Amino acid sequence: MQNLLEIKNLSIIVGDKKNYHEIVSDISISVPRGKIIGLVGESGCGKTVTALSVIKLLAEPPLSVSAGEIIFNDNNLLTMNNEALRKIRGNDISMIFQEPVSSLNPVFTVGDQIGESISTHTNMSGKELKNKVIGMLKKVGIPDAENRYHNYPHEMSGGMCQRVMIAMALSCNPQLLIADEPTTALDVTVQAGILELIEKLRADTGMSVILITHDLGIISEIADEVYVMYAGKIVEYSDTVNLFKNPKHPYTKGLLSSIPDINLDKQHLNTIKGNIPSPEHYPSGCRFNDRCEYVIDKCRVNIPPLDIINNKHKSACFRYKDLNL
Repeated sequence: MQNLLEIKNLSIIVGDKKNYHEIVSDISISVPRGKIIGLVGESGCGKTVTALSVIKLLAEPPLSVSAGEIIFNDNNLLTMNNEALRKIRGNDISMIFQEPVSSLNPVFTVGDQIGESISTHTNMSGKELKNKVIGMLKKVGIPDAENRYHNYPHEMSGGMCQRVMIAMALSCNPQLLIADEPTTALDVTVQAGILELIEKLRADTGMSVILITHDLGIISEIADEVYVMYAGKIVEYSDTVNLFKNPKHPYTKGLLSSIPDINLDKQHLNTIKGNIPSPEHYPSGCRFNDRCEYVIDKCRVNIPPLDIINNKHKSACFRYKDLNL
């Protein structure tokens, strides 16, 4: 299957060329057409800056791409000028940002904000534009859309604002949707509705989705393939079913064991010891070695490659064979 997006050997630094730290290191991610790709890991792993680099929204300076390519429809986005990229951003590639309430402008109605997104990339205006916006609000499940069109963000709940963000992102029928923690701070019923909506829209439109989250429970529901990210590196990749049945990296295993299970003792919840190191304190060798219960001397010296285990399953761990991870 042809890939819609190819991130190839991407590295991102913070600082300048003389004094910098690498926060994303030589990662490669493929997004097939019509598939939902999960990008998971704890906060601080580099997931969001990776996504922002796709549409060149990194805060430059201090952040910048130091190496790699981002190929979308056979074009390298990193070499495009701003005018060419503006035609793609919000049109062919859209992004749902974290914290929908803070991402929406409080002084404009939601109808105006969605309408601006549409009018930027089309010749639509007037009544035609308003009807298009109301249609998008209905499409994402907002009741009484004709009246909600005139609401300001503070007049809507968090779940409603998230649906507005999705309506804005999908208003120009993008080929690729990047959803960055789309269910953060939402209650479980609203969360389920948002995930169901993304899956339905994917099925209806055939768009591809990059779903960024720290919640593997969400990934298990709708993702086709998963990339696990730790401290700026991809440490495991697999189809979703195989990843959950047979994780091949200690970090992935730790994330999976941290998911609450209703059948287990309520007093016990597994955790991964320690915290993600900051870029200036990444350990030598495997970046997970200071938190890994299976660490050996080799792990502290050498960087494990992302090796193919079987089919498309890959792991960056020296000991996956020994431990039957």
